[in-house]
Amino acid sequence: MQLEELQASRGLRSRVKIAVPQLSRIANFDDFDPLREEPDVELVFVPPGRPLPRDAALVVIPGTKSTIADMEFMRSQGWDVDVLAHVRHGGRVLGICGGYQMLGRSISDPGGIEGPPRTVPGLGLLDVETVMTGDKTLREVAGTLVGVAWHVAGSLGVADGAEGVPFAGYEMHVGSTTGAGASRPFLRFSDGSTHDAGSTDGAISTDCPVSADGAVSADGRIAGCYVHGLFGVTAARSALLSAIGAAPSQDDHAARVDAALDEIAGELERCLDIGALAAIAGI
Repeated sequence: MQLEELQASRGLRSRVKIAVPQLSRIANFDDFDPLREEPDVELVFVPPGRPLPRDAALVVIPGTKSTIADMEFMRSQGWDVDVLAHVRHGGRVLGICGGYQMLGRSISDPGGIEGPPRTVPGLGLLDVETVMTGDKTLREVAGTLVGVAWHVAGSLGVADGAEGVPFAGYEMHVGSTTGAGASRPFLRFSDGSTHDAGSTDGAISTDCPVSADGAVSADGRIAGCYVHGLFGVTAARSALLSAIGAAPSQDDHAARVDAALDEIAGELERCLDIGALAAIAGI
C-alpha cells in the first residue's frame, strides 16, 4: 500500500503537502519520520513512475548512496522537469546531503568514487558545484538556522533575518560543495565545527575555517545542506514548517523515540532472561 493510500485509509486531512521523490538509492529516509507525526502535514513519498504532485508546498530531495546515479534517475523519471516547474510556480525546494549536491550546477567525480570518472549537470537551482572525494565526513553537529526566508515570526519569536533557531544533527557524506551560493548559508555551526573553504576533500580543517553549511537561493525558496536530522529538532522543524504555511505541533520527536525505545527495552527485559543472554555473550 502506498503512503497516500495509507493516509486516506486513516482519514487524515493534512493541509500542507511535502513531497519526497523516492530515489533509487535513497538513504537516511528516517529524516522524515518526525513529519509523519505532524497533523498539518501530508508527507508523500513519490514512487518511480509517478510525477511529483503539483500541489506540494515543499519538495525535499533526500539523501542518496550515489548522487550521480540518482541525479540520472531523477532525470529518467522526469522529476527534474517537475522540480523546475514547481519552482517556476513559486514552490520551495530543500535538498539534504546528496539532494543538496543535486541542486547545484554540477556534480563531478574525477576519482571514480561512485563509478566511472565523470561530471554530470545538476538541477542548477543553487550556485554551487560538488566534487566527489575519497574522504568521508562523519560527525555530529549543532548550531542555528540562518536561511532568512525560512525564518518566520510567530510562536518561535524569530523575526525575519534573525538568527537563533537551534538545530542538531549529523553529517555523513563524501564530496565538497563550494561556490558563490554558499555565501548565503542555510546553517551556522555553534559547536566549533568548521568546513575548509579552500579544500575539496570534505575534511574538517582549521585553515580558512567556515562555520556554516549549505546554501540558499537569492529569493530564499531553494535551500540545501549536508546535515541530516533537522526535522527531529522541535524548534527547527517548527520554523521550517511555519515557513511553508503549516501549523507545527511542537511535538518532541526525540522524547517520543526515547519513550518507545524504553518501552521495547522493558518488554524485552520482561520476556527474556537477560542474565542468561549476557552469560552466553560473555559479558
